[in-house]
Amino acid sequence: MRIRTATRKHRKSRAIISMVIIFFVLLAGLYYALSPTDSRKEPVIVDIPRGTSFLQSVDLLEEAGLVKHKYLFYALVITRNAHGHIRSGEYEMPASMSPMEIIDKLVKGQIKTYAVPIPEDFTMREIAVRLVSYRLVDEKQFLSLSKDTKLLAELDIEGRSVEGYLYPETYKFDKSMGPRAIIEAMVTQFRKRFTPAMEKRAKELGMTLHEVVTLASLIGKETGYEKEKPQVSAVFHNRLRKKMKLQSDPTSVYDLESFAGAVKKKHLLRKSPYNTYIIDGLPPSPIANPAIDSLQAALYPAPGNYLYFVSNNDGSHNFSSSFSAHNRAVLKYQINRKKE
Repeated sequence: MRIRTATRKHRKSRAIISMVIIFFVLLAGLYYALSPTDSRKEPVIVDIPRGTSFLQSVDLLEEAGLVKHKYLFYALVITRNAHGHIRSGEYEMPASMSPMEIIDKLVKGQIKTYAVPIPEDFTMREIAVRLVSYRLVDEKQFLSLSKDTKLLAELDIEGRSVEGYLYPETYKFDKSMGPRAIIEAMVTQFRKRFTPAMEKRAKELGMTLHEVVTLASLIGKETGYEKEKPQVSAVFHNRLRKKMKLQSDPTSVYDLESFAGAVKKKHLLRKSPYNTYIIDGLPPSPIANPAIDSLQAALYPAPGNYLYFVSNNDGSHNFSSSFSAHNRAVLKYQINRKKE
């Protein structure tokens, strides 16, 4: 009888000890899960590429100083059933975050985003350079994909590239997107801005969407003044109707691999499928990515018989309906320029 009683007491003691051990293990685990990894508050950047496994992700976090006691972190992730739900991408985390906070951020996919401003009338090449400056794309890969015929068909773009359809705006991009997703986001924004009413107006003018975008790109490149864009549009519409060459300076240098400075006479004479001093009508595709004001101007030219315009040397332009009036404006501009 005494032996049985002692055995029961012994079992009870072991159970209590086991419970105490479990309690302290859980307490230690909770302390680990909720305690700051480091006292430093400076943000740490860690990039988890696509296709990175759970174990590789933890290694990257450890290398960045965001994980201590890696096996405890493994256990915590598995306990949270989070090992299959960590999103790839670039993360910005203070080193003072707790393991639990780090796991929550990874599972929620709170990746670092970049506010990228794309100015109106940027060319495709300029957009590529801008994206490269944020380390979001590889320039060659972006430009190559921009001309990919399969992608153009999927996006229902008629031209030789996505030029003209990368709508200028400030976007929030992240490094997990890649060039394709970025292009698709910008084209989607273009489709939102080019409304059904605008499509209807284009049909009334007898123009395709591609022709409207191409014309808008010329307008945007010719002037940054929103108020005079309808006048520039009127010049081009009137010239197209009269079958006159458009003679738009920016078209003469568009397909040069590198260009900086002023357009010169040699540029106006160069043979190029885009040079409207040589070709008839519109270029084969847009020469930049116009914003809504240029698109609206292409659809709604100002009334009048304007056929010419010349710079006033301050960014604005003087518009004329006859060649003689245009020559007088040119002469006046040249005299003013010499005086400065």
